[in-house]
Amino acid sequence: MFDAVLNAIDDVVWGIPTIVLILATGLILTIRARGLQFTKLGRAFRSIFKENEGHGELSGFSALCTALSATIGTGNIVGVATAIAAGGPGALFWMWVAAILGTATKFSECMLAIKYREVKADGHVLGGPFYTIEKGMGKNWKWLAMLFAIFGVLAGLLGIGTMTQINGITSAVNMAFDPNSAHIAFTIGETAYTWATVIGGIVVTVCAALVILGGLQRISKVAEKTVPAMAIIYVFLGLSVIIMNATRIPAAFALIFKSAFGFKAVAGGAVGWTVKQIADSMQKGIARGIFSNEAGLGSAPIAAAPVQTNEPVEQGLVNMTGTVIDTLIVCTMTGLAIVLALADPAFFAQYQQAGWKGVELTANALSFDLGGDGISVQFLLMLCLAFFAFTTILGWDYYSEKCLEYVTGGRMKLVLIYRVLYILAIAIGPYFTVNAVFTIADITNGLMAIPNCVSLIVLSGIVAKETKTYFEKYPKF
Repeated sequence: MFDAVLNAIDDVVWGIPTIVLILATGLILTIRARGLQFTKLGRAFRSIFKENEGHGELSGFSALCTALSATIGTGNIVGVATAIAAGGPGALFWMWVAAILGTATKFSECMLAIKYREVKADGHVLGGPFYTIEKGMGKNWKWLAMLFAIFGVLAGLLGIGTMTQINGITSAVNMAFDPNSAHIAFTIGETAYTWATVIGGIVVTVCAALVILGGLQRISKVAEKTVPAMAIIYVFLGLSVIIMNATRIPAAFALIFKSAFGFKAVAGGAVGWTVKQIADSMQKGIARGIFSNEAGLGSAPIAAAPVQTNEPVEQGLVNMTGTVIDTLIVCTMTGLAIVLALADPAFFAQYQQAGWKGVELTANALSFDLGGDGISVQFLLMLCLAFFAFTTILGWDYYSEKCLEYVTGGRMKLVLIYRVLYILAIAIGPYFTVNAVFTIADITNGLMAIPNCVSLIVLSGIVAKETKTYFEKYPKF
Protein backbone atom coordinates (compact mmCIF):
# COMPACT_ATOMS: atom_id res chain seq x y z
CA MET A 1 0.00 0.00 0.00
CA PHE A 2 2.79 2.42 0.98
CA ASP A 3 4.75 1.62 -2.17
CA ALA A 4 1.61 2.06 -4.29
CA VAL A 5 1.00 5.55 -2.86
CA LEU A 6 4.63 6.54 -3.46
CA ASN A 7 4.50 5.24 -7.03
CA ALA A 8 1.33 7.23 -7.70
CA ILE A 9 2.98 10.44 -6.44
CA ASP A 10 6.13 9.63 -8.42
CA ASP A 11 4.10 9.24 -11.62
CA VAL A 12 2.62 12.71 -11.10
CA VAL A 13 5.91 14.43 -10.22
CA TRP A 14 7.78 12.68 -13.02
CA GLY A 15 4.99 13.00 -15.57
CA ILE A 16 5.39 14.31 -19.10
CA PRO A 17 5.49 18.02 -18.02
CA THR A 18 8.53 17.51 -15.76
CA ILE A 19 10.37 15.40 -18.33
CA VAL A 20 9.70 17.98 -21.06
CA LEU A 21 10.79 20.81 -18.73
CA ILE A 22 14.13 19.14 -17.90
CA LEU A 23 14.93 18.20 -21.50
CA ALA A 24 13.81 21.60 -22.79
CA THR A 25 16.01 23.35 -20.21
CA GLY A 26 19.04 21.39 -21.36
CA LEU A 27 18.25 22.00 -25.04
CA ILE A 28 17.70 25.75 -24.57
CA LEU A 29 20.92 26.13 -22.59
CA THR A 30 22.84 24.04 -25.12
CA ILE A 31 21.72 26.44 -27.85
CA ARG A 32 22.28 29.62 -25.81
CA ALA A 33 25.75 28.47 -24.70
CA ARG A 34 26.56 27.43 -28.28
CA GLY A 35 27.02 23.74 -27.53
CA LEU A 36 29.97 24.28 -25.23
CA GLN A 37 29.61 20.75 -23.80
CA PHE A 38 30.90 19.59 -27.19
CA THR A 39 33.24 22.42 -28.21
CA LYS A 40 34.79 23.28 -24.81
CA LEU A 41 34.90 19.89 -23.07
CA GLY A 42 38.67 19.54 -23.46
CA ARG A 43 39.20 22.98 -22.01
CA ALA A 44 36.86 22.13 -19.15
CA PHE A 45 38.92 19.10 -18.14
CA ARG A 46 42.16 21.12 -18.36
CA SER A 47 40.62 23.75 -16.08
CA ILE A 48 40.04 21.27 -13.24
CA PHE A 49 43.55 21.65 -11.79
CA LYS A 50 44.01 25.34 -12.56
CA GLU A 51 44.86 27.53 -9.58
CA ASN A 52 42.30 30.33 -9.22
CA GLU A 53 42.37 33.66 -7.44
CA GLY A 54 39.41 35.27 -5.77
CA HIS A 55 37.27 35.19 -2.66
CA GLY A 56 35.99 31.81 -1.57
CA GLU A 57 36.42 28.82 0.70
CA LEU A 58 37.34 25.99 -1.69
CA SER A 59 39.58 25.36 -4.69
CA GLY A 60 37.89 24.48 -7.98
CA PHE A 61 39.12 20.90 -7.65
CA SER A 62 37.76 20.60 -4.11
CA ALA A 63 34.37 21.93 -5.24
CA LEU A 64 34.27 19.41 -8.09
CA CYS A 65 35.19 16.58 -5.72
CA THR A 66 32.53 17.73 -3.25
CA ALA A 67 29.97 17.76 -6.07
CA LEU A 68 31.15 14.38 -7.37
CA SER A 69 31.07 12.97 -3.85
CA ALA A 70 27.36 13.73 -3.83
CA THR A 71 26.66 12.47 -7.36
CA ILE A 72 28.83 9.35 -7.67
CA GLY A 73 26.86 7.15 -5.31
CA THR A 74 24.17 4.53 -5.26
CA GLY A 75 22.66 6.06 -8.39
CA ASN A 76 25.59 4.70 -10.39
CA ILE A 77 25.27 1.16 -9.04
CA VAL A 78 21.80 0.68 -7.58
CA GLY A 79 19.96 3.42 -9.48
CA VAL A 80 20.99 2.15 -12.90
CA ALA A 81 19.90 -1.36 -11.96
CA THR A 82 16.48 -0.21 -10.74
CA ALA A 83 16.02 1.91 -13.89
CA ILE A 84 16.78 -1.02 -16.22
CA ALA A 85 14.64 -3.40 -14.16
CA ALA A 86 11.66 -1.02 -14.30
CA GLY A 87 12.14 0.63 -17.71
CA GLY A 88 14.13 -1.93 -19.70
CA PRO A 89 17.59 -1.49 -21.25
CA GLY A 90 16.29 1.61 -23.06
CA ALA A 91 16.40 3.51 -19.78
CA LEU A 92 20.16 3.72 -20.25
CA PHE A 93 19.69 5.56 -23.56
CA TRP A 94 17.49 8.18 -21.93
CA MET A 95 20.11 8.53 -19.19
CA TRP A 96 22.58 9.46 -21.94
CA VAL A 97 20.21 11.96 -23.53
CA ALA A 98 19.54 13.61 -20.17
CA ALA A 99 23.29 13.70 -19.42
CA ILE A 100 24.31 15.22 -22.78
CA LEU A 101 21.76 18.02 -22.43
CA GLY A 102 22.34 18.12 -18.68
CA THR A 103 26.01 18.98 -19.17
CA ALA A 104 24.97 22.41 -20.45
CA THR A 105 22.49 22.65 -17.57
CA LYS A 106 25.20 21.84 -15.02
CA PHE A 107 27.50 24.47 -16.53
CA SER A 108 24.79 27.12 -16.44
CA GLU A 109 23.47 26.51 -12.93
CA CYS A 110 26.97 26.43 -11.41
CA MET A 111 28.05 29.57 -13.28
CA LEU A 112 24.96 31.46 -12.15
CA ALA A 113 25.44 30.31 -8.55
CA ILE A 114 28.86 31.98 -8.44
CA LYS A 115 27.59 35.11 -10.18
CA TYR A 116 24.77 35.58 -7.66
CA ARG A 117 26.42 34.19 -4.52
CA GLU A 118 26.51 36.13 -1.26
CA VAL A 119 29.41 36.65 1.13
CA LYS A 120 28.17 36.68 4.73
CA ALA A 121 29.41 38.95 7.51
CA ASP A 122 31.64 36.22 8.96
CA GLY A 123 33.26 35.65 5.56
CA HIS A 124 31.63 32.38 4.60
CA VAL A 125 29.99 32.14 1.18
CA LEU A 126 26.43 31.04 0.48
CA GLY A 127 25.06 30.47 -2.98
CA GLY A 128 22.86 28.22 -5.07
CA PRO A 129 19.59 28.28 -6.99
CA PHE A 130 17.85 30.09 -4.12
CA TYR A 131 20.05 33.17 -4.63
CA THR A 132 20.06 32.70 -8.40
CA ILE A 133 16.26 32.92 -8.33
CA GLU A 134 16.06 35.74 -5.78
CA LYS A 135 18.79 37.95 -7.27
CA GLY A 136 18.56 36.95 -10.91
CA MET A 137 14.79 36.89 -11.29
CA GLY A 138 14.05 39.52 -8.65
CA LYS A 139 12.57 39.78 -5.15
CA ASN A 140 9.07 39.02 -6.42
CA TRP A 141 10.28 35.47 -7.08
CA LYS A 142 11.64 34.84 -3.60
CA TRP A 143 8.75 32.46 -2.97
CA LEU A 144 10.13 30.22 -5.73
CA ALA A 145 13.57 30.42 -4.15
CA MET A 146 12.10 29.38 -0.79
CA LEU A 147 10.26 26.54 -2.46
CA PHE A 148 13.48 25.22 -3.97
CA ALA A 149 15.30 25.46 -0.64
CA ILE A 150 12.51 23.61 1.21
CA PHE A 151 12.55 20.84 -1.39
CA GLY A 152 16.35 20.72 -1.02
CA VAL A 153 16.06 20.14 2.71
CA LEU A 154 13.53 17.35 2.13
CA ALA A 155 15.70 15.75 -0.57
CA GLY A 156 18.68 15.65 1.75
CA LEU A 157 16.80 14.44 4.81
CA LEU A 158 14.39 11.93 3.28
CA GLY A 159 15.65 11.10 -0.19
CA ILE A 160 18.89 11.14 -2.08
CA GLY A 161 21.07 12.16 0.88
CA THR A 162 20.33 9.59 3.54
CA MET A 163 18.04 6.61 3.10
CA THR A 164 18.99 5.60 -0.44
CA GLN A 165 22.69 5.73 0.37
CA ILE A 166 22.67 3.82 3.66
CA ASN A 167 20.19 1.34 2.19
CA GLY A 168 22.58 0.67 -0.68
CA ILE A 169 25.56 0.25 1.64
CA THR A 170 23.86 -2.18 4.01
CA SER A 171 22.43 -4.19 1.11
CA ALA A 172 25.95 -4.59 -0.29
CA VAL A 173 27.36 -5.47 3.14
CA ASN A 174 24.67 -8.09 3.65
CA MET A 175 25.27 -9.53 0.18
CA ALA A 176 29.02 -9.82 0.86
CA PHE A 177 28.92 -11.20 4.42
CA ASP A 178 25.57 -12.98 4.74
CA PRO A 179 24.19 -13.63 1.21
CA ASN A 180 21.75 -16.26 2.44
CA SER A 181 20.49 -14.06 5.31
CA ALA A 182 21.21 -16.82 7.80
CA HIS A 183 21.94 -14.60 10.81
CA ILE A 184 18.76 -12.69 11.63
CA ALA A 185 18.91 -9.88 14.19
CA PHE A 186 15.19 -9.03 14.23
CA THR A 187 12.11 -8.82 12.03
CA ILE A 188 9.69 -5.99 11.25
CA GLY A 189 6.41 -7.36 9.97
CA GLU A 190 7.34 -9.97 7.37
CA THR A 191 10.80 -8.54 6.72
CA ALA A 192 13.85 -9.97 8.47
CA TYR A 193 17.04 -7.97 9.00
CA THR A 194 20.43 -9.61 9.41
CA TRP A 195 23.21 -8.73 11.80
CA ALA A 196 25.29 -7.69 8.79
CA THR A 197 22.67 -5.07 7.93
CA VAL A 198 22.37 -3.84 11.51
CA ILE A 199 26.10 -3.63 12.19
CA GLY A 200 26.81 -2.08 8.80
CA GLY A 201 24.16 0.56 9.43
CA ILE A 202 25.56 1.43 12.86
CA VAL A 203 29.15 1.73 11.58
CA VAL A 204 28.17 4.01 8.68
CA THR A 205 25.95 6.16 10.89
CA VAL A 206 28.73 6.68 13.47
CA CYS A 207 31.33 7.48 10.78
CA ALA A 208 28.96 9.90 9.06
CA ALA A 209 28.19 11.64 12.34
CA LEU A 210 31.89 12.20 13.06
CA VAL A 211 32.45 13.86 9.67
CA ILE A 212 29.17 15.79 9.47
CA LEU A 213 29.76 17.43 12.81
CA GLY A 214 33.10 18.68 11.44
CA GLY A 215 31.52 20.91 8.76
CA LEU A 216 32.37 21.81 5.17
CA GLN A 217 36.17 21.75 5.36
CA ARG A 218 36.20 18.22 6.74
CA ILE A 219 33.67 17.07 4.13
CA SER A 220 35.75 18.51 1.28
CA LYS A 221 38.95 16.89 2.61
CA VAL A 222 37.29 13.48 2.82
CA ALA A 223 35.89 13.94 -0.70
CA GLU A 224 39.28 14.93 -2.18
CA LYS A 225 40.87 11.71 -0.94
CA THR A 226 38.08 9.19 -1.51
CA VAL A 227 36.35 10.28 -4.74
CA PRO A 228 39.33 9.70 -7.11
CA ALA A 229 40.25 6.39 -5.46
CA MET A 230 36.76 4.91 -5.51
CA ALA A 231 36.16 6.04 -9.09
CA ILE A 232 39.36 4.34 -10.28
CA ILE A 233 38.40 1.02 -8.64
CA TYR A 234 34.92 1.02 -10.14
CA VAL A 235 36.10 2.12 -13.59
CA PHE A 236 38.61 -0.76 -13.48
CA LEU A 237 35.74 -3.20 -12.90
CA GLY A 238 33.71 -1.63 -15.70
CA LEU A 239 36.58 -1.65 -18.19
CA SER A 240 37.26 -5.30 -17.34
CA VAL A 241 33.68 -6.17 -18.28
CA ILE A 242 33.92 -4.25 -21.56
CA ILE A 243 37.27 -5.79 -22.54
CA MET A 244 36.23 -9.35 -21.68
CA ASN A 245 32.93 -8.98 -23.56
CA ALA A 246 34.11 -6.74 -26.40
CA THR A 247 32.49 -8.84 -29.13
CA ARG A 248 29.06 -8.56 -27.46
CA ILE A 249 29.13 -4.78 -26.97
CA PRO A 250 27.53 -3.92 -30.37
CA ALA A 251 24.58 -6.25 -29.65
CA ALA A 252 24.16 -4.66 -26.20
CA PHE A 253 23.98 -1.18 -27.74
CA ALA A 254 21.46 -2.43 -30.30
CA LEU A 255 19.28 -3.80 -27.51
CA ILE A 256 19.50 -0.48 -25.62
CA PHE A 257 18.41 1.56 -28.67
CA LYS A 258 15.59 -0.82 -29.60
CA SER A 259 14.24 -0.81 -26.06
CA ALA A 260 14.47 2.99 -25.86
CA PHE A 261 12.21 3.39 -28.89
CA GLY A 262 9.54 0.94 -27.89
CA PHE A 263 10.71 -2.52 -28.83
CA LYS A 264 10.02 -4.58 -25.75
CA ALA A 265 13.26 -6.11 -24.51
CA VAL A 266 13.39 -9.81 -23.76
CA ALA A 267 16.17 -12.33 -23.36
CA GLY A 268 18.12 -12.90 -26.54
CA GLY A 269 16.63 -9.97 -28.51
CA ALA A 270 13.67 -7.63 -28.81
CA VAL A 271 10.14 -8.19 -30.08
CA GLY A 272 7.03 -6.06 -30.31
CA TRP A 273 6.52 -2.32 -29.97
CA THR A 274 4.76 -0.44 -27.24
CA VAL A 275 4.28 3.19 -26.30
CA LYS A 276 4.33 2.18 -22.64
CA GLN A 277 7.86 0.83 -23.09
CA ILE A 278 9.00 4.23 -24.37
CA ALA A 279 7.26 6.04 -21.50
CA ASP A 280 8.72 3.71 -18.88
CA SER A 281 12.22 3.94 -20.37
CA MET A 282 12.08 7.74 -20.54
CA GLN A 283 10.67 8.18 -17.05
CA LYS A 284 13.05 5.80 -15.31
CA GLY A 285 16.07 6.74 -17.42
CA ILE A 286 15.69 10.50 -16.97
CA ALA A 287 14.67 10.24 -13.30
CA ARG A 288 17.58 7.96 -12.43
CA GLY A 289 19.89 10.03 -14.61
CA ILE A 290 18.97 13.14 -12.62
CA PHE A 291 19.36 11.10 -9.42
CA SER A 292 22.85 10.14 -10.53
CA ASN A 293 24.36 13.29 -12.07
CA GLU A 294 22.00 15.88 -10.50
CA ALA A 295 22.13 18.11 -13.59
CA GLY A 296 19.18 20.49 -13.31
CA LEU A 297 18.53 19.44 -9.75
CA GLY A 298 20.26 22.51 -8.34
CA SER A 299 22.55 20.74 -5.87
CA ALA A 300 25.96 21.09 -7.54
CA PRO A 301 25.68 24.92 -7.68
CA ILE A 302 25.58 24.93 -3.88
CA ALA A 303 29.02 23.27 -3.84
CA ALA A 304 30.32 25.51 -6.64
CA ALA A 305 29.30 28.79 -4.97
CA PRO A 306 32.14 28.91 -2.36
CA VAL A 307 34.91 28.39 -4.97
CA GLN A 308 37.90 30.74 -4.92
CA THR A 309 37.38 32.39 -8.29
CA ASN A 310 36.43 35.63 -9.93
CA GLU A 311 35.36 33.90 -13.15
CA PRO A 312 31.95 32.17 -12.84
CA VAL A 313 32.17 30.73 -16.36
CA GLU A 314 35.46 29.01 -15.63
CA GLN A 315 34.07 27.13 -12.63
CA GLY A 316 30.95 26.32 -14.61
CA LEU A 317 33.21 24.55 -17.11
CA VAL A 318 34.90 22.62 -14.31
CA ASN A 319 31.64 21.49 -12.77
CA MET A 320 30.09 20.38 -16.05
CA THR A 321 32.77 17.66 -16.31
CA GLY A 322 31.05 16.01 -13.34
CA THR A 323 28.05 15.05 -15.48
CA VAL A 324 30.34 13.46 -18.08
CA ILE A 325 32.25 11.50 -15.44
CA ASP A 326 29.18 10.45 -13.51
CA THR A 327 26.70 9.38 -16.18
CA LEU A 328 28.46 9.06 -19.52
CA ILE A 329 31.32 7.05 -17.97
CA VAL A 330 30.41 5.46 -14.62
CA CYS A 331 26.68 4.83 -15.21
CA THR A 332 27.35 3.56 -18.72
CA MET A 333 29.74 0.95 -17.39
CA THR A 334 27.14 -0.27 -14.90
CA GLY A 335 24.40 -0.27 -17.52
CA LEU A 336 26.44 -2.18 -20.10
CA ALA A 337 27.37 -4.82 -17.52
CA ILE A 338 23.69 -5.37 -16.68
CA VAL A 339 22.47 -5.35 -20.29
CA LEU A 340 25.22 -7.79 -21.35
CA ALA A 341 24.14 -10.18 -18.62
CA LEU A 342 20.40 -9.84 -19.28
CA ALA A 343 20.95 -10.55 -22.97
CA ASP A 344 22.07 -14.05 -22.02
CA PRO A 345 19.04 -16.42 -21.76
CA ALA A 346 20.50 -18.34 -18.81
CA PHE A 347 21.15 -15.22 -16.74
CA PHE A 348 17.79 -13.70 -17.72
CA ALA A 349 15.95 -16.81 -16.54
CA GLN A 350 17.83 -16.74 -13.24
CA TYR A 351 17.09 -13.01 -12.87
CA GLN A 352 13.37 -13.57 -13.38
CA GLN A 353 13.30 -16.44 -10.90
CA ALA A 354 15.36 -14.73 -8.19
CA GLY A 355 13.80 -11.28 -8.63
CA TRP A 356 17.08 -9.46 -8.04
CA LYS A 357 16.78 -5.75 -7.32
CA GLY A 358 19.25 -2.92 -6.95
CA VAL A 359 22.74 -3.87 -5.90
CA GLU A 360 21.95 -7.60 -6.18
CA LEU A 361 21.26 -7.23 -9.90
CA THR A 362 24.42 -5.19 -10.49
CA ALA A 363 26.60 -7.55 -8.46
CA ASN A 364 25.27 -10.69 -10.11
CA ALA A 365 25.58 -9.10 -13.57
CA LEU A 366 29.20 -8.10 -12.96
CA SER A 367 30.00 -11.55 -11.57
CA PHE A 368 28.38 -13.22 -14.58
CA ASP A 369 30.19 -10.99 -17.09
CA LEU A 370 33.59 -11.45 -15.44
CA GLY A 371 33.21 -15.16 -14.61
CA GLY A 372 34.67 -16.89 -11.57
CA ASP A 373 32.90 -17.50 -8.27
CA GLY A 374 31.77 -13.90 -7.98
CA ILE A 375 32.90 -13.50 -4.36
CA SER A 376 35.81 -11.17 -5.13
CA VAL A 377 33.65 -9.07 -7.46
CA GLN A 378 30.92 -8.73 -4.84
CA PHE A 379 33.48 -7.70 -2.22
CA LEU A 380 35.00 -5.04 -4.51
CA LEU A 381 31.52 -3.81 -5.39
CA MET A 382 30.69 -3.56 -1.70
CA LEU A 383 33.79 -1.41 -1.12
CA CYS A 384 32.99 0.84 -4.08
CA LEU A 385 29.37 1.24 -3.07
CA ALA A 386 30.34 1.92 0.54
CA PHE A 387 32.69 4.73 -0.47
CA PHE A 388 30.34 6.07 -3.17
CA ALA A 389 27.34 6.18 -0.88
CA PHE A 390 29.24 7.43 2.18
CA THR A 391 30.61 10.48 0.37
CA THR A 392 27.16 11.13 -1.10
CA ILE A 393 25.76 11.22 2.43
CA LEU A 394 28.35 13.84 3.34
CA GLY A 395 27.84 15.93 0.22
CA TRP A 396 24.08 16.04 0.60
CA ASP A 397 24.33 17.03 4.23
CA TYR A 398 26.22 20.08 3.04
CA TYR A 399 23.66 20.85 0.30
CA SER A 400 20.64 20.52 2.53
CA GLU A 401 22.27 22.52 5.33
CA LYS A 402 22.82 25.41 2.94
CA CYS A 403 19.20 25.21 1.83
CA LEU A 404 18.12 25.28 5.47
CA GLU A 405 20.43 28.23 6.16
CA TYR A 406 18.64 30.16 3.42
CA VAL A 407 15.16 29.18 4.65
CA THR A 408 15.90 30.13 8.26
CA GLY A 409 17.86 33.29 7.48
CA GLY A 410 21.12 31.89 8.82
CA ARG A 411 19.93 30.59 12.19
CA MET A 412 22.78 28.13 12.76
CA LYS A 413 21.23 26.61 15.91
CA LEU A 414 18.51 25.14 13.68
CA VAL A 415 21.20 23.82 11.36
CA LEU A 416 22.80 21.98 14.28
CA ILE A 417 19.42 20.42 15.14
CA TYR A 418 19.04 19.43 11.49
CA ARG A 419 22.39 17.62 11.59
CA VAL A 420 21.06 15.43 14.39
CA LEU A 421 17.89 14.67 12.39
CA TYR A 422 20.01 13.93 9.35
CA ILE A 423 22.09 11.41 11.28
CA LEU A 424 18.89 9.78 12.63
CA ALA A 425 17.58 9.47 9.05
CA ILE A 426 20.79 7.65 8.13
CA ALA A 427 20.29 5.30 11.07
CA ILE A 428 16.77 4.23 10.01
CA GLY A 429 17.51 4.07 6.27
CA PRO A 430 18.49 0.37 6.15
CA TYR A 431 15.01 -0.67 7.25
CA PHE A 432 13.10 0.65 4.22
CA THR A 433 12.68 -1.25 0.95
CA VAL A 434 14.89 -0.42 -2.03
CA ASN A 435 11.88 0.58 -4.14
CA ALA A 436 10.50 2.85 -1.42
CA VAL A 437 13.70 4.79 -0.79
CA PHE A 438 14.39 5.31 -4.48
CA THR A 439 10.84 6.42 -5.17
CA ILE A 440 11.01 8.95 -2.32
CA ALA A 441 14.31 10.20 -3.74
CA ASP A 442 12.80 10.51 -7.23
CA ILE A 443 9.89 12.56 -5.86
CA THR A 444 12.07 15.00 -3.90
CA ASN A 445 14.51 15.29 -6.83
CA GLY A 446 11.69 16.17 -9.21
CA LEU A 447 10.32 18.79 -6.83
CA MET A 448 13.77 20.41 -6.60
CA ALA A 449 14.31 20.34 -10.35
CA ILE A 450 11.10 22.18 -11.29
CA PRO A 451 11.85 25.63 -9.74
CA ASN A 452 15.53 25.34 -10.67
CA CYS A 453 14.80 24.61 -14.34
CA VAL A 454 12.26 27.43 -14.52
CA SER A 455 14.91 29.89 -13.30
CA LEU A 456 17.51 28.55 -15.76
CA ILE A 457 15.18 29.08 -18.71
CA VAL A 458 14.31 32.61 -17.56
CA LEU A 459 18.01 33.46 -17.06
CA SER A 460 19.30 31.70 -20.18
CA GLY A 461 20.02 35.12 -21.72
CA ILE A 462 22.39 35.89 -18.84
CA VAL A 463 24.09 32.54 -19.42
CA ALA A 464 24.59 33.39 -23.11
CA LYS A 465 25.95 36.87 -22.35
CA GLU A 466 28.36 35.76 -19.60
CA THR A 467 29.65 32.86 -21.69
CA LYS A 468 30.26 35.00 -24.77
CA THR A 469 32.05 37.69 -22.75
CA TYR A 470 34.32 35.15 -21.04
CA PHE A 471 35.45 33.42 -24.23
CA GLU A 472 36.06 36.76 -25.92
CA LYS A 473 38.20 37.76 -22.94
CA TYR A 474 39.99 34.41 -22.72
CA PRO A 475 39.91 32.86 -26.21
CA LYS A 476 42.62 30.37 -25.25
CA PHE A 477 43.37 28.44 -22.07
